[in-house]
Order: sequence, then C-alpha cells, then structure tokens
Amino acid sequence: MIESFATLLSAEFRNPFLAVSAEAALLRLMFAAILGAAIGFERELHASAAGLRTHMIVSMAACLFTIIAAEIMAQEFREVSQIQTDPLRLIEAVTAGVAFLAAGSIITSGGRVKGLTTGAGMWMAGAIGLASGSGLLPLAIMATVLAILVLWLLRRVSQRIAKNGEGATPDQQN
Repeated sequence: MIESFATLLSAEFRNPFLAVSAEAALLRLMFAAILGAAIGFERELHASAAGLRTHMIVSMAACLFTIIAAEIMAQEFREVSQIQTDPLRLIEAVTAGVAFLAAGSIITSGGRVKGLTTGAGMWMAGAIGLASGSGLLPLAIMATVLAILVLWLLRRVSQRIAKNGEGATPDQQN
C-alpha cells in the first residue's frame, strides 16, 4: 500500500503540467505577484484598506485560475465523449470574484464614497493576473504601467480640482 502511494505520488509530481511548463507557470505567477504589487504599493502609500498584499494575492489568484483553465483544457477526458471548454467563463468567474472583493472595499459615509479606486485597482490586478496566466506578459506589464500612471499622476490632478473647488461657490465648481 505504501509503495503504491509512493508510486502514485511520484507520478503526480513527475510531469504535472500539460499546457504550461512548471518553469513558465512559476514565471507567470511571479510576474502576476510583482505587477499586482506595483498597484498595491501605490494603494498602500495612501493607506487604502486593500494594499500591497491584497493586490498581489488577487493578481496571483487570477493568474493561477488561468493556468488551471489551460491545464484543464489540455487534459484528455476519456469518460466523456465530447467536452466543451470556454475560456471566457474563466474571465467571467475571475471578474465576478474580484468584483465581490472590490465591492467590500467601497464605503459610503456622509454622502462621500471611499474605496472606489481601491476596488478598481483590485479589478485591474485581477485582469493583470489573467493576462500573466495566459502568457501575455507584455500586455500585463503595459497594463500595470498605465494603471500606475493613472493612479499616481491623476491623483495630483484630482487633488488640484478638489482644492480649487473647496472655496468656490456651487456655480464655480461645475
């Protein structure tokens, strides 16, 4: 019994990947973590509820789901005569899961909404994870750079607009 278990265990770890090599999977997961961290770092600087670790985990989870989907699609299913796979369902599932997390970061208090940008950042981290898991690392990098530019540069524009609008009358604010 122990020998058969050892044989089974050895077989599971010998060549577990069909669609993506172990090295490529690790690279994709690492890119997802690093790119998610880049967005999370900006959120962490501004003391958001969801910061560095949250964005990294969201991005890596989306990447992992993508790799899992690729592996499932690459498997041969002998019991079922015809299996249909739809990679778009993966995107829908990740989007719904991340949207649930992002919604939890949004707070309405006194007529003001807080956490909306953090929620959007988590949604972007999920998309970056999907891109990384699909092997579209250049796309994931481009999206990360653009997201950071939006978060950092446009924060200053938003602050100036808010600062200019504080002392203005309602007519001047529009």
